[in-house]
Amino acid sequence: MSSFAAKVVAWQKRHGRHNLPWQKVRDPYRIWLSEIMLQQTQVVTVIPYYLRFVERFPDIKSLACASLDEVLAVWSGLGYYLRAANLHHASQIIMNEHRGIFPRNFDSITKLPGIGRSTAAAICVFAYRQKRAILDGNVKRVLARCFGVAGYPGEKKVQEQLWLKSEALLPKRGIRAYTQGLMDLGAEVCLRRNPDCPACPLHRSCVAYKAGRVNELPAPKPRKALPHRQTVMLILLHKGEVLLVKRPPTGVWASMWSFPEIAPEDEVHAICAERFAARVREPKWLPPLQHGFSHFELNIRPVLLQVDSVKQQAAEPGQLWLNFEDAKHAALPSPVRKLLQQAMALA
Repeated sequence: MSSFAAKVVAWQKRHGRHNLPWQKVRDPYRIWLSEIMLQQTQVVTVIPYYLRFVERFPDIKSLACASLDEVLAVWSGLGYYLRAANLHHASQIIMNEHRGIFPRNFDSITKLPGIGRSTAAAICVFAYRQKRAILDGNVKRVLARCFGVAGYPGEKKVQEQLWLKSEALLPKRGIRAYTQGLMDLGAEVCLRRNPDCPACPLHRSCVAYKAGRVNELPAPKPRKALPHRQTVMLILLHKGEVLLVKRPPTGVWASMWSFPEIAPEDEVHAICAERFAARVREPKWLPPLQHGFSHFELNIRPVLLQVDSVKQQAAEPGQLWLNFEDAKHAALPSPVRKLLQQAMALA
């Protein structure tokens, strides 16, 4: 075992994380679920969602047999909802093409929706003890600093250097402790800001630490001004119920439930009458809400609308009038859930 790997393994055994709920099993389903949830989400946020998810869907079959609405409802609030849709789709593929058994083969795993090279490697390591290199965001930071790899890790050339380094450092034994140790170092010691370098087992050989370049490496993502989009969300209330509409199967918040949206220049009364056969009172505008996506900022202008009358044809496919309690349990994006809570308080 190399000096690098030996130090990581020894540190992990003494100081690493050992009591995360997905560490207590070798079930590839639960390891897969944890790895997907941990993409772009911190452990402390993931744990309660993970526990609720496995309680509701304890195995691949229960996940595959559920509707996408059910899956999204349990996922609601965790964000990046495509992850949940990919989990659901992948579970059905596993049932249909792998007899309900999570595949052991690395290439087969990477063919499942939502699973890339690093995630597949982590599943192989923790579920099957296979010798595979990982390269998530935390590990990229550890390697870039320790070996002085300059540039933004998301760039192809830089990422290729890091993959080569990650592959070359793999130990002959102790692969689980080594992989977990790299993850733990990046998550708890080699932080993006204010890393605890003296506590790192690698600091004596770390290029960035010795050269005083810890704050320079890895290079940040080149900043681009995000475009802003405007939308108006209609919170239609009628006899203790609220109108929700199903979003398209692709795009932002795919297949989730939301409030109807109109363009800022649209006339509220006319749209309500035309699209929802609803006659509404004077609009009550709520405080604007801003929600950031990876590729744009969404500025939401919510408007509360008491409906005096609504025709029966308003209950069309893709539209539901729900009481507040049922609406709370629907698959709602986080900003929509916030607005629902405001509407409940004002109703």
